[in-house]
Amino acid sequence: MEDNDIIERNEGGLETPSQKEVKEEEIECGEKAPLETELNEFKDKYLRLYAEFENYRKRVQREKEDLVRYSKEDIFYDILPVIDNLEMALQHSSDKLSEGIVKGVEMTLREFQRVTEKFGLIPIAAMGKPFDPAVHHAMSQVERSDMEDKTIVEEFRKGYMLGGKVLRPSLVAVSKKPVSETETEIENNEATKEE
Repeated sequence: MEDNDIIERNEGGLETPSQKEVKEEEIECGEKAPLETELNEFKDKYLRLYAEFENYRKRVQREKEDLVRYSKEDIFYDILPVIDNLEMALQHSSDKLSEGIVKGVEMTLREFQRVTEKFGLIPIAAMGKPFDPAVHHAMSQVERSDMEDKTIVEEFRKGYMLGGKVLRPSLVAVSKKPVSETETEIENNEATKEE
């Protein structure tokens, strides 16, 4: 055996490569650059794939949450007419003979509202609020000099939101200033501009 072929032992008793093997590895270092490039390409592909997977995982999680949140939407949409009918029954009950029935309907309506609110169904505030086309649907305009322009003056049907999403918009009447007042304001604004 030659000295170069012998594997040397270091102080800790571990075998280290001989000088010949070290020289062979140095020759292979010339091939190391393409391997590093390939390794970097694989790292880049891995990072991109990992990022795509994370985005996919987050999207699936969001869709799952939305599915759970809005799965109740259909049943609540079907329940809303029942609530409307109970509210109308209370509005149209005026005689003293049906006082017991009225109390029963009131209790039923309160319980319905309590249960639906527990599951995220919330009525949309309308009366006296500024008109918001995202949650209100204007059915008519009413000339009112005592109210701000585009303020809700009457609610025909209550609107509801489910989990922050409009399930049914409120049907409302919106105020507008009388024509004579509007013309006077326009004339005043034009006179101010001319000065």
